Amino acid sequence: MADRQQQQQHGDSHAPDPSTLLHRVQAHAPTSTQIVGLLTLLLAGAALLLLAGLTITGAVVALVFLGPLALLTSPIWVPFALALFVVGFAALSAAGFAVAALAAATWAYRYLTGRHPVGADQVDRARSRIADTASHVKDYARREYGGYLNNRVKDAAPGA
Repeated sequence: MADRQQQQQHGDSHAPDPSTLLHRVQAHAPTSTQIVGLLTLLLAGAALLLLAGLTITGAVVALVFLGPLALLTSPIWVPFALALFVVGFAALSAAGFAVAALAAATWAYRYLTGRHPVGADQVDRARSRIADTASHVKDYARREYGGYLNNRVKDAAPGA
């Protein structure tokens, strides 16, 4: 016995201390809140699994009974679905074009009334570049081809 006490004091014991093991188990034991949460999770999962099974069963039964009916009436449904698709696409396209036209008209109104909408500076820059290019082309044409064109006009109308 003295030997055992001496081993425990020096830490040479290989046998686990029961009080330490019990403390470890109690430290990792779930609380009552965690147990209730787990039970709630399991019940909700079981209910959802049951509902999913009922849904799949209902879909298969409906497919079995309504499949032949859909097959027999498909000559009616296919053109109807195609026409519905075309009408829906046309309506959505018209709505999209109307929104785009309204946005463009609003932007143009703001630009023309001087409210400086987004992108107005880019439009002004592009307009000035186009005007500069047109002026350069006009000057070049007058300088390079002015005499040639004047002579041709006189040739075309000699009496003028």
